[in-house]
Amino acid sequence: MPLSRRALLSTATAAAFAAAAAPAVAAPRSRPRAAAVRHIPLQGAVNVRDLGGYLTYTGDRVRHGLVYRADALSKLTDADVTTLAGLRLGRVVDFRIPLEVQYDGADRLPSGLVAVSRQVTDNGLFGQLLAAIGSRDPVRQEQMLGGGRAAAFMHEVYRTFVTSAANRAQLGLTLRELAGPGSTPSLYHCTSGKDRTGWTSYLLLTVLGVPEQTVVGDYLASNTFRSAYDAKVREGLKQGGLMQNPDLIIPLQEVRTEYLRTALDEVRKGYGGLFRYLTDGLGLELGTLARLQDRLVDQPGTRPALR
Repeated sequence: MPLSRRALLSTATAAAFAAAAAPAVAAPRSRPRAAAVRHIPLQGAVNVRDLGGYLTYTGDRVRHGLVYRADALSKLTDADVTTLAGLRLGRVVDFRIPLEVQYDGADRLPSGLVAVSRQVTDNGLFGQLLAAIGSRDPVRQEQMLGGGRAAAFMHEVYRTFVTSAANRAQLGLTLRELAGPGSTPSLYHCTSGKDRTGWTSYLLLTVLGVPEQTVVGDYLASNTFRSAYDAKVREGLKQGGLMQNPDLIIPLQEVRTEYLRTALDEVRKGYGGLFRYLTDGLGLELGTLARLQDRLVDQPGTRPALR
């Protein structure tokens, strides 16, 4: 008789799926502290982090040094590249679309390491932003981004993480590779390291059995790490005469629990829950979910084995 889903998934993961299916995102009551996350300080990227260290529902811990999330690596300094080499990465996945790579440049990586291009569409977000800023027209910028339109655009971006078959294929492949036998430390990133990267990290940490509040805290931590840089960008746009009201782009710069909730609502609407989104939507087999835990979670024997 085939093993049931409950027999194949750990107690921690079952609890995590249940929490993710709650009516509202269990957001932290206070702003996430940078100290709660293992940040990799670099000069040319501000949102590079090790996903290791988080506790699961059963008290196990996600292993350090195996999965990293990041923003674009195109502006890294020589010292940054040396730091990255110390992570001993075997795979870098770049979620950016060609327009983003064309604008910001290809990743700067240690010798012998080449990024895998795995485009996850931003639903036109980057092009929309460039068009608005490039117009230098405050009236047009207000028409494009004001009145809640920027935030509405972000909601649509998050819906595509669920509704786009191409996006699902890329996300599923990325998670599947992390569970592969003999996998080396991996890093995945987009431009800001907050939306496509944030959704991927949300899925991965949930599969690993990390509590919902902690997973949402990791998602929201992008605001902490990007805050100073994003403020500098806005000030530069104003001083350069490109935008009279650069605060119009704040909804595009931030992550918000409402964006995450939009994706999860779409998951429930299309798949009934996160488990079916992972299996039916992303094409992940139960054995893959089990291997993710076996490889990425320290298991001192306190939780059921996934076999």
